[in-house]
Amino acid sequence: MGSFKIRTDLALEARESVEEGAEELRGVIVEEDYHEDSEVRITRVVIESKNSAKVLGKPIGTYLTLEAPAMILPDEDYHKEISGELAKQLRSVIPGIDKEPSVMVVGLGNRDVTADSLGPNVVDNLVITRHMVKEFGKAAYNQSHVPVISALIPGVMAKTGMESAEIIKGVVEKTKPDVVLVVDALAARSTKRLNRTIQITNAGIHPGSGVGNYRNSITKESLGVPVIAVGVPTVVDAATIVNDVFRKMFAGMESELREIQEEIQVSMGEIYNMYVTGKDVDYEIKQISHIICDAINEALELQSE
Repeated sequence: MGSFKIRTDLALEARESVEEGAEELRGVIVEEDYHEDSEVRITRVVIESKNSAKVLGKPIGTYLTLEAPAMILPDEDYHKEISGELAKQLRSVIPGIDKEPSVMVVGLGNRDVTADSLGPNVVDNLVITRHMVKEFGKAAYNQSHVPVISALIPGVMAKTGMESAEIIKGVVEKTKPDVVLVVDALAARSTKRLNRTIQITNAGIHPGSGVGNYRNSITKESLGVPVIAVGVPTVVDAATIVNDVFRKMFAGMESELREIQEEIQVSMGEIYNMYVTGKDVDYEIKQISHIICDAINEALELQSE
């Protein structure tokens, strides 16, 4: 089981998975803040060096993780609190937020697969301004500060025959936004974080990496403009769940665990490409998409004089 590879898109979990002996990993800063009122835990992981990026398997950058265990509950007031906190964190990472940035929001994922439909669902409810500002100017909103917001749902390669990164790059070259904000579903290593965690990063995104389906990266280097990625873990690798169960069952029984290690590895291989999500994922995705959408709208809100 020592060779078992944990799959996760969350930098926080990648840091947690580092062996205890490497706790002093240089080039990684971890800061934690707990908001008692909203019960939201915010963890800031900053990966500063190439070595730490290689060890964690994540690009250099800042990763903000919001953990809200009650996010899936049907409580609109609480959802507003989370949206407000998420908007605050988005404003802290979106470059030029006070200078009317042109922002293109990209909803990654497959609309026909519920656990992968977060991105398209978020884009469906956004306030889009680019077409109005281009046609009528800021007077259309009677505001002095109007961010130019556009949106794109590139679909998946199985339907378009094109990489999402290729489509996004073409649109970016044509429309020239100042910032690209990408929303996507992620993979986690812990079932406790499914649909209860939101990650924001300025390191861009590598679609499909959490489930072993690597696609072209969507980053500042590939697009030529800053890329902010927002994601929510909606699936967990089935092999990871089995791995955790065995570790708990054989806690303190290392010799017994080693005896059946080979059999466990074989079983792991059979389910290594299977992913698990919650039974209420359709309802939870819809709920979370509104939380993220409200946060983006608030972070990019039209400001009066």
